[in-house]
Amino acid sequence: MTRSRLTASERQEQIVHAALQAFAQGGYIGTSTDQVARLSGVSQPYVIRIFGSKQELFLATVRYAGRRIEATWRAAAEREPTLASLGSAYQDLLAERELLVVLLHGFSAAEEPVVGDAVRACYGSLYQTVRDLTGCSPEDARDFFAMGMLITVLGAMRVLGPDSVAPQPWMTSLLSTFHDQTDPPAEH
Repeated sequence: MTRSRLTASERQEQIVHAALQAFAQGGYIGTSTDQVARLSGVSQPYVIRIFGSKQELFLATVRYAGRRIEATWRAAAEREPTLASLGSAYQDLLAERELLVVLLHGFSAAEEPVVGDAVRACYGSLYQTVRDLTGCSPEDARDFFAMGMLITVLGAMRVLGPDSVAPQPWMTSLLSTFHDQTDPPAEH
C-alpha cells in the first residue's frame, strides 16, 4: 500500500481544520502552534513555515469559518433566498460547533488590532452576503444577525445543538421565546 503525499494546499487545509478544533477549545491566547501541529500530524516548525505565526494561523482559521458560513448561506439561498432559509441553514451549523466557537474567540480577541480588522471584515462580509442574497432591509439584517449571535452563544454554551446539555428552567423559557421568533408564521 503506497502512501500519497498531500499537496501544499491540502496540507494547509489539514492544518486549518486542526486549528479550528484547537482554537475552539483553547481560544486564541490559550492555543499553541505546537497543539495545532500535533492535531494535524505535522511538526510545529512546519506550521510556522506555512503560516508564519500563530496569529496568521488564527486569522486563516477565522476566515475559513466565515467562508464556511457564507457557503452554507449561498447554498440555502439557491433553494430559497429568504432570511428564514438562511437562518435555518445557520442553525444546521450548530453541528459544526467549532466554527461558531472560533468566531466567538475571534470577536473576544478583536482588541488585538490585526485580529479585530479580520473579524470585522469577516462579519461585514457575512452581513453584506445576507443583504445581497435576500434583498432584506438593514433593519431586517440587524435582527437576523442579533438572532444569529444568540444562536451562536447558545450553541457555544451547548444550550442548542446536537450535544446540548439537559435544559434548565431559564433555558426552557429562553428557548420558548426563541422558537416563537424562528418558527414560520402560521398560515390562516
